[in-house]
Amino acid sequence: MKQVKTFTMALAALLANGMVSQAGIEANSRPNFVIIFCDDLGYGDVGCYGNPTIHTPHIDQMASEGMKLTQFYVGAAISTPSRSSLMTGRLPVRNGMYGDRAGVLFPNFKSGLGQDEITIARVLKENGYATGCVGKWHLGAFSPYLPTDHGFDEYFGIPYFNDMSPAQNKGRHAQNFPPTPLILGDQQIESEPDQGELTRRYTEQAVDFIQKNKDESFFLYFAHTFPHIPLYTNARFEGTSKRGLYGDVVEEIDWSMGEILRTLRENGLNENTFVIFTSDNGPWLTEFEDGGSAGPLKDGKGTWWEGGFRVPAIVRMPGKVAPSIRNDVVASMDLFPTFLHMAGIPTPQGVVLDGVDQSAFFFEEAGSARDEMFYWWGSELMAVRKGPWKYYFKTIKDQYLPTVQIETPDTPLLYNLETDISEKFNKANAHPEIVRQLIELAEEHKRNMVIKASICDQI
Repeated sequence: MKQVKTFTMALAALLANGMVSQAGIEANSRPNFVIIFCDDLGYGDVGCYGNPTIHTPHIDQMASEGMKLTQFYVGAAISTPSRSSLMTGRLPVRNGMYGDRAGVLFPNFKSGLGQDEITIARVLKENGYATGCVGKWHLGAFSPYLPTDHGFDEYFGIPYFNDMSPAQNKGRHAQNFPPTPLILGDQQIESEPDQGELTRRYTEQAVDFIQKNKDESFFLYFAHTFPHIPLYTNARFEGTSKRGLYGDVVEEIDWSMGEILRTLRENGLNENTFVIFTSDNGPWLTEFEDGGSAGPLKDGKGTWWEGGFRVPAIVRMPGKVAPSIRNDVVASMDLFPTFLHMAGIPTPQGVVLDGVDQSAFFFEEAGSARDEMFYWWGSELMAVRKGPWKYYFKTIKDQYLPTVQIETPDTPLLYNLETDISEKFNKANAHPEIVRQLIELAEEHKRNMVIKASICDQI
């Protein structure tokens, strides 16, 4: 247990003794950070979360060596808002990256994440970190909204969904959009890149970034294009999974995870690099065989049932994060303040964060600093969680219909998520006092929320 506590205790001692400044701990003692962010990967899509047909040995090994989280949440159940929450540590309604009509940014939109929003990359870069972004961005397709405008030294990837292109003609977004650009830095270098080679090329770029920066502190944000539709892989992985093409694609992502971990080991970075593997939202169930699985969770992407917001998440930092399975509530927006605390960097003045510092949870085996979750869809609060209890204000009638129909339940809906992970048993009648408490909590949350104008509705 002492070994696990050493990391944060050592950082605190350095700061208290004046051996380093409040601006940040010396580069050679500061941790590195790697976020692996999949697109539409569901809670039940990897082996260590119960998938019987998709082979994910590297991710499973990562789980056995690190911390597997069973109640990890993202800030929204769809791409753009979720990614904005991760990058800023703020709920989408606070940073403006949500939409009541569009929901996400499309290629013809004229805006993106504003310069008034402070990203985790910007803060780390300003404190001496090398910062790299690889893969799907989806917070703005052109300058001044690209990763290089938001604190990343480097960027290589496509700026939005891989089906937002007339050449694909496989998705509901493939109309009246320009060819998909592949961007290096802030310049387009290709049009309609071979998507079957994207995961390989992303991985090579990520490995190169780690190797180039092995002697300094770095932050790598690796956001996979897949398993969002249309699904693509290459000859090495095609036909290897019992789950069909979707499984093939996930198994290539597992290979990629193995390459990242191998690179860290071979460069002596294993014990000083905090790695988290997770997803931007739940599986896209309306794509049927081309979509994933939420496992025991109800529904998926685009809903505020658990299958939309709760995603797989594995944290690894050998010798610092104890191997374990943790059932505490943690959120993607918590990474912002946690990383700053780990690096000895104060929170920027005037920034209101919705994330909370989880360093004691990760390194000292303390309980989570969070026991609440607020489930926003667009500018409306749809559900609230406190401890084990979750209450719904609105539900989706049937997400398989051509037009999503949101409705107010005929009767109050209250679920105990600790005993009812699938949200099958309504406990509202048995616990009216808890219903009242959650309604009051939600009202207080809304009173304290300054909602920023939606950027995703501005075409």
